Amino acid sequence: MKKVLFVLALVVFASCGDDDVDYAVKNEQDIKAYVEANGLDATRSESGLYYVVEEEGTGERPTINSSVTVAYKGYFLDGDVFDESSSEGATFPLQRVIAGWTEGIRYFKEGGNGILLVPAALAYGDAGVSGIPGGSALVFEVNLLEVN
Repeated sequence: MKKVLFVLALVVFASCGDDDVDYAVKNEQDIKAYVEANGLDATRSESGLYYVVEEEGTGERPTINSSVTVAYKGYFLDGDVFDESSSEGATFPLQRVIAGWTEGIRYFKEGGNGILLVPAALAYGDAGVSGIPGGSALVFEVNLLEVN
């Protein structure tokens, strides 16, 4: 009986690992450290999205209902790339992308570019999605080519 209780205690203890991570707090700390380490002049929005407008652009500014063509590179805070478009970009309706993009792309006009630092809550959440672990803060270099 003692062995059963010991094993049960180990299972319960082991299951208390990363499940208790507060990704909102962790992402905020990690993004701030990334911004500082890379000397970025980032702005934090109310939602927790950090963004850097390197060039605002001179064309049309997208709305939440816009479809946009964006050349982008997506990577983790450690620099590992998980996705990248061609230089011609990819076209997306802003209502069908992660919340960090729905908000962040609207800080640019056509021809604009910069960086979006997206906490998990505005990306793929605590569960993650194919190749992106749950709780991941993401970095996107974006170039808004066209508002369609």
